[in-house]
Amino acid sequence: HPDLVWDPGKWLAGADTSSVPHGTTVLAFKYADGVIVAGDRLATSGMRVAAREMQKVYPTDSHSLIAIAGAAGPAIEMSRLMRNELEHYVKIDGEGLELDGKANTLSQMIRQNMPAAMQGLMVVPLFAGYDLRREQGRMWNFDVTGGRYEEAVFEATGSGGLYAHESLKKSHRPDASRSEALAMAVQALTDAADQDRATGGVDALRGIYPLVFQCTQSGIEQATDAEIKGVYEGLVAGSNTQSGNGSPAS
Repeated sequence: HPDLVWDPGKWLAGADTSSVPHGTTVLAFKYADGVIVAGDRLATSGMRVAAREMQKVYPTDSHSLIAIAGAAGPAIEMSRLMRNELEHYVKIDGEGLELDGKANTLSQMIRQNMPAAMQGLMVVPLFAGYDLRREQGRMWNFDVTGGRYEEAVFEATGSGGLYAHESLKKSHRPDASRSEALAMAVQALTDAADQDRATGGVDALRGIYPLVFQCTQSGIEQATDAEIKGVYEGLVAGSNTQSGNGSPAS
C-alpha cells in the first residue's frame, strides 16, 4: 500500500489555507531623499479580520527594509530571518552586504519557501533601501519562485496592490519632499482600502494608522501616528473641498 507512505505534499495538498492570516497591501517608491516603504495594518483570514494592527514593514538593517504580503506567519518569520542573516554576515565578514547582495539573500529565502508556496502559503515581499555606494534609493519586488525584479520608480503588492499602484501612477513624483511623499503613501493606501475590503487603510475610530518608513542616507525613520493622522485629515479636507460634499477621501 504505497499510498499509506507519509508524503507531506500529498497531505498538505488537501489542506484549507483560507483560514491562515494573510497580510494585504504594501508599497514602496522613490522620492527625493531615498525611498518610502509603507503598509496597512489589517490581516484577514478569508472573510474574517485576523488582526487589526499587524506589522507589515520591518527594518532589516540600518539602510534596508522588507514589506511583507501573503501568508502572515511565514512572511513574518522570513523578515526576522533576513534581519538575523544580515547581522550574522556583519559579524563574520566585518562589514555589511551591499544592497544587491541583500536582495539576493531575500530571493534565496523566498525560493526555499517554494514547497510551502505550492500549498498556498505564499510570501511576496517588497525590499527597498538606500544604496550607500550609489547614493540613491532602490527597491525590488519578487515572485513566489524567488525571482527578483528591480523597480525604477514605485511598486505595490498584496490584495490591494493594484489600486495602490494605480494611485501612485497618478500622484508619484521622484523629486517629492518628505511631506509630499508621506501624502502619496497615505493616499495610495487610502485608495486601496476604498476598493479592496482586505486593506485596512486608516482606522480613525480605533486610532490605527498605516506604517510608513523612510530610508535615506542617514538611515531609517518611521513616521509617527500623529504625522499620518495629520496627512490623512488633510487629504480628507482636500477631497471634501473639491467634491463639495462630505464624502471621504478615496
